[in-house]
Amino acid sequence: MKSHVWRPLFVAIGLVLLIIVVRSFLVPDDFGVWERGYMYGLHRKGNEAEWKKVTVKYRTKAYCKECHAEKVESIDRSPHGIIPCENCHGPAMNHPEDPPTLTIDHSRELCIRCHAKLFTPSSGRSKIRGIDPVTHNPGAECSLCHDPHHPNLEALKRHE
Repeated sequence: MKSHVWRPLFVAIGLVLLIIVVRSFLVPDDFGVWERGYMYGLHRKGNEAEWKKVTVKYRTKAYCKECHAEKVESIDRSPHGIIPCENCHGPAMNHPEDPPTLTIDHSRELCIRCHAKLFTPSSGRSKIRGIDPVTHNPGAECSLCHDPHHPNLEALKRHE
């Protein structure tokens, strides 16, 4: 064979060997090794102690329900019941020890993520009532007119 065929082959083999050598230095020995044998994944037995030191930033709706049961049950009966509390109220990392850290996102952009009208509906997202953000009260926060904890009540009031 001519050298123009061998040179790229040697380069490719060299790159593969370089990757194997670099990987042996960068990837920990216990990566992917579990009780059941070798498995791919992000879990390593060697760093469990590190992960135990990490402070949990987000909690679950069950955590919120411990103190705010009636609010959580109320919103669970609405279309917004599928949305985690922290999507609007921010991470509950230090709540209730430091309540002021729990901020509520009143921004219009938060609501528009789901409630912007889709002009070419192609998914389940198209079943959500949408508005044209350019013409529907531009610049105003949605919560000035709409209660996100009781979105069905707003619809009933408009149709009375």
